[in-house]
Order: sequence, then structure tokens, then C-alpha cells
Amino acid sequence: MSAYINKILEDLKKDHQPIFLQAATEVLLSLEPILKAEKKYQDHSVLERLILPEKSTIFRVVWLDDQNKARANLGYRVQFNSALGPYKGGLRFHPSVNLDILKFLGFEQIFKNSLTGLMIGGAKGGSNFDPKNKSEAEIMRFCQAFMVELSKIIGDTIDVPAGDIGVGGREIGYLFGAYKKLKGFYDGTLTGKGLKWGGSLVRTEATGYGCVYFANEMLKKANQGLEGKICAVSGSGNVAIYTIEKLHQLGAKAVTISDSSGFVYDKEGIDLALLKEIKELKRGRVGDYARAKKGAKFISTSEYKSGTNGVWSVPCDGAFPSATQNELGLEDIKLLYKNGCRFVAEGANMPSTLEAIEFMLSKKDFYFAPAKAANAGGVATSQLEMQQNASMTQWSFEKVDRKLQDIMRDIFTVSYESAKEFKNEGNLLVGANIAGFRKVADAMIEQGYI
Repeated sequence: MSAYINKILEDLKKDHQPIFLQAATEVLLSLEPILKAEKKYQDHSVLERLILPEKSTIFRVVWLDDQNKARANLGYRVQFNSALGPYKGGLRFHPSVNLDILKFLGFEQIFKNSLTGLMIGGAKGGSNFDPKNKSEAEIMRFCQAFMVELSKIIGDTIDVPAGDIGVGGREIGYLFGAYKKLKGFYDGTLTGKGLKWGGSLVRTEATGYGCVYFANEMLKKANQGLEGKICAVSGSGNVAIYTIEKLHQLGAKAVTISDSSGFVYDKEGIDLALLKEIKELKRGRVGDYARAKKGAKFISTSEYKSGTNGVWSVPCDGAFPSATQNELGLEDIKLLYKNGCRFVAEGANMPSTLEAIEFMLSKKDFYFAPAKAANAGGVATSQLEMQQNASMTQWSFEKVDRKLQDIMRDIFTVSYESAKEFKNEGNLLVGANIAGFRKVADAMIEQGYI
């Protein structure tokens, strides 16, 4: 590690934000080759500026529950970097939301958005509000109260939020309706909208589909492919569901799903129709899948925490962590490797620990698709939604899907070629970080010290 990077990371430690520090460490260490080769980035203090959000807004959200009692939550929007275009990034409603997590997510979003080749900056936001066990009316009232404050800092050429954990089509609808009433604008200020009122086809599927498209490009480069591969997938939300759907379409077989209650192993392959019915229609748990599907096994969290490694204990050819940050640790990846796994494609944001990543990159027979490249399909399709809104049109499913495939292929190519340029051929983590950084950093330099 260079003294320059070490000094920046040491200063970051003083803020006591461990998740953001982890994300910054992963990125900054991988940038050493380009920082050594091109002195201009240090001369213009790009890193010192890049690790600081342009604006972080924290606000109170007061809403009424069904008993007419006032409830209060914290709301956030971290607008991290606008060098390439309007801020773009999701909103997360979950009890774990805090400034540390949103800074990590917003920082990652800068590079992810840059890699898409589309003109969007990086941001993230949300609240520690928990939609679980809330009535429809309570969720609506919370979204409306949240938008009262958020509407003051967003706009179609300023900041365009989308959904994330806890913010799906229902929540986006309530947020959009509140924004429209407050501002009187019917524009593309939120993405992930309903198909009847400005949404884009493929947006629901995009992150999962995109991750699989990227993984397939990675394997093709190694003269392999997904056909016939057995895959472990974590999570059971949108990313996991549509990762599984695309894996099946390309001839692979996904055999696991999970949530906070535990995981399911279905040796015959996950029944996609049943999974969608349970998760999308009934809002059930993965244990319900095992009870409905003969031969499927459910292992609770309490069982595997006492001795095994959960979803990553299942023998497979490849793994798709699609749930949350740091779900794939060093012991998990060692077990996966021992059981025959030879590639990981990250569908979630930063799902692997630094130690797990180091292990994967140390193995010459292992292929690693980092999150900021592999899961960029969601934000890419959000920007395609913005394009459709601007022209007041709606493209066909096939057209959007083709554009998504092209974008993911281009992300793989620029990541691979950037790694090769700086003598790290095959290291897609280094390549993706350098490619994403260079575009943003050059724009920052050209726009001056603002």
C-alpha cells in the first residue's frame, strides 16, 4: 500500500464508519496501479475529494400509525458525486439504515454508474423505517411524509432516486404520487415506476439478469459457460428471483434461496413459479417454499449458525450472493471452494468481505465478478427508464433487454481491458474500479475544484 493511500485510509478510520471504510479500502487499494502511472490524480487531490460526499442530508420523518399516534424515523440522502450527471441511486427502508451504510452504498454507486457508460452520478438514501408488519395505510403515510423532505433536494436533472431493500413498486408509487402532488411535475424524478405511468419493462428483472449476463461473459472469456452449472443463490428478493430465472434460461440450475430465517436447498432446482407466488404474491418466507415443494429442505438460521455455513455449505459450481453486504466471509468461500465452486458473481452490494475477496483473487482457477460491475444492470435500466420518460415513450421488453445485455457486455469488456492495461489481467475487481474511477476522476479534474 502506498503512503498516499494509507494516509487517506488512516484519516477515514477516525470517522468510525466501518462499512464505508471497508468499501473505500477495497476501491483505493485496487487503484494503486493507475495512481502510480498517472500522477495527475494525486496532483489534483482526486481521492481526497472523491471520498467525501458532495452533500449529506439527514431529516426527521414524522408519520401517523393506524392508532393515530405520531411516529418518528430518520431519513437520509447522501449525494456523493455528480461529475458525470444527476445523482442516481436507490432508497432503502430498513432498521439497519444509518449514515455509514448509506455512505458505503453511495460511494459504490459512483463507480457502478460510471461503468454503465451512462451520464449519471452516485447517491443513496433511505430511512430506518421498517415496512414489515406495517399496514398499507401506514406505509403510504410514511412514504408521503418522507417525500415532504426528500422533494426539497431531488429533481429530474438533479437527483433521481430508485428503489432498494424495502422500497419496491408499492413504495415507489406512494413516493411518486406524493412528489407529483408537492411539486406539480409529472417527470422522471423516481425510477422503478409502474408500467402504466412511466416505468420501464425489464426494470424488475434487471439486476438479476444483468448479473447473470456479466457472469456468462466472464466464463466465456475462460472458454466456459453457464450451461449445466449448478449454482447457489442467496436471498429471495428481486435480485435473487431474477438471477435464478436467467440462470435457468441459460441452462444452469439454481438450487438454493435464503432469507433471515434460513435457507432452502432444492436439489432438483428452484421452482421459479412457486418462488414467485410465495415471495411476490404472498410475501411469505423461504420456509413456506420448502413446505410446498416435495424434496426441498429448509435449514433454519439457528441450525446453521451452530455448525455449518448456511447457504454456502451446498456443493455448487458457482455462487451468486444476492442478499446483503458481508454475507460471504472467508470461511464461507473456503468451504465453497472445497466443495467445487469456481466462480462468484456478486448480485448484492459488497456481499463479500475483504478477506473472502483476497482468497478468491489468490486462486488462479477461480473467477470473481465484483458487485460494482456485475450488479450494475439495475441502475443501467433505471437510466434507460429516464430516457424513455424524457421522450415520453415506452420501449418493448426485447429492446430494453438487448440494451441491458449490451451494457453488461461493455462493462465486462472495459473491466477486463483495464485490468490488462495495468498488468492485472483477469482481475476484474481492479479493472472495474480503475475503469469506473478514471472516467469520474477525469471529469472532476476537467470541471475544476468545485
